[in-house]
Amino acid sequence: QLQLVESGGGLVQPGGSLRLSCAASGLTAHYYAIGWFRHAPGKEREGVSCISGEGDKTYYADSVRGRFTISRESAQNMVYLEMNNLKPEDTAVYYCGAEDVSTVQAMCTIPLVASWGQGTQVTVSS
Repeated sequence: QLQLVESGGGLVQPGGSLRLSCAASGLTAHYYAIGWFRHAPGKEREGVSCISGEGDKTYYADSVRGRFTISRESAQNMVYLEMNNLKPEDTAVYYCGAEDVSTVQAMCTIPLVASWGQGTQVTVSS
């Protein structure tokens, strides 16, 4: 069974940076595409960024493109989300999700997720 654990959230000032980590475990964790999703109060869940199982394909939502970078260390089954130039509207609970899918854009936009982590809070405020 695939399990996901997020870490790295916290409170940061506007313009600051954070790095989120998602640790995946399970027999076939390295085959799964992994994505970062966020859910803010009063807003719909948003697919922020997704990366393929091999790490060669990525997708970014328009709202974060150019500021966020997703990466993957397959040997350790870790996926990271480097978030720079954070804005108050980035405040949300961030979740990582996994799915056995090759189309990362579909994973992020539909979304297509079979397993979810427990979430980590990111607050951007002065």
